[in-house]
Amino acid sequence: MKIPGGIQLIEGEIADYYIEDGILVSLSKSCQRTVANITANVTLVKEITQNKKMPLLIYLKNSPVPDKETRKLSTEKLPEIYTAMAMISKPGLASFIMSILFKLKPPPIPMKQFTDEQLAKDWLQQYL
Repeated sequence: MKIPGGIQLIEGEIADYYIEDGILVSLSKSCQRTVANITANVTLVKEITQNKKMPLLIYLKNSPVPDKETRKLSTEKLPEIYTAMAMISKPGLASFIMSILFKLKPPPIPMKQFTDEQLAKDWLQQYL
């Protein structure tokens, strides 16, 4: 993952962000997700996007499995801040995360996993 020149990275506890071509790009960090840091992250994303829902391109990293309450909160907050989510990861990681978060019901926003950055960006274009 190469950050484009002239882009200012906005640092957060669980991820760093920047906006490119109307898409919020997230560089995930390998840390434990909690209700507190997910709540703070939702606030940060709303500040970055000026409270406008955007498609998210997320570069996933391995991190500990969050507890049930954190998973529930994450699922509830997704449609408040994102129109769709494209996940870029090693094969299997995104599937694992989706299976943990959405065991009993489908994701609340369109989600798709990719290993190719350009394919992910192309897919997100429909959600701008």
